[in-house]
Amino acid sequence: MVNRYIITIGRQFGSGGREIGQKLSARLGIAFYDKELIRIASQQSGVKEEFFERVDEQKHFSLFPGILGLRTSLTDDFFPNYYLSNESLFRIQSDVIRRLAGEGSCIFVGRCADYVLKEERNCLTLFISADMADRIKRIAVRHKLSESKAKDLIERTDKGRSSYYNYFSGKTWGAAESYHLCINSSLAGIDETVRLISHVAGIRFGLTEKRE
Repeated sequence: MVNRYIITIGRQFGSGGREIGQKLSARLGIAFYDKELIRIASQQSGVKEEFFERVDEQKHFSLFPGILGLRTSLTDDFFPNYYLSNESLFRIQSDVIRRLAGEGSCIFVGRCADYVLKEERNCLTLFISADMADRIKRIAVRHKLSESKAKDLIERTDKGRSSYYNYFSGKTWGAAESYHLCINSSLAGIDETVRLISHVAGIRFGLTEKRE
């Protein structure tokens, strides 16, 4: 059994990827990081969270503008006369991901973690998709939206995630060749998907599988 291992999860919006990551974290007894990365990156760098959020994959990432912030009250405290680019913010967040991965076994959701940790030997990279009908239902309930508005939000969010991933990784978001394993969570549901991933992780990392 390996002493330290990493699981990264890319996911379509509304596929249940975050929930799967959280349940997998609890099942395996390892750390879980998603939105927490923004807070940690902010604390470590002194750059306010607002800047990371502007280029975060959750916020419909766009390649333009490439330079953020200019000089405002948000940056003057730490970076007077300094311009924050998408790339510099991505590098700061990537450094946080590498540091956390080096500290112990964990799960990362999104943020190109599979690419950032491409040199990590003990890594399992996943992509979670789901049928559109299931995604629309999940997002409509979560955000209290009509089905048409939920679908629009899904399409916009997926476009942002795809742009973010493709831009920084040079790979194709959601394509099978970009990951070790791609799973449609609609096939067996969230809990069975978690069990399947746990089984695959057990094979890859030599873990003792939890019996239920």
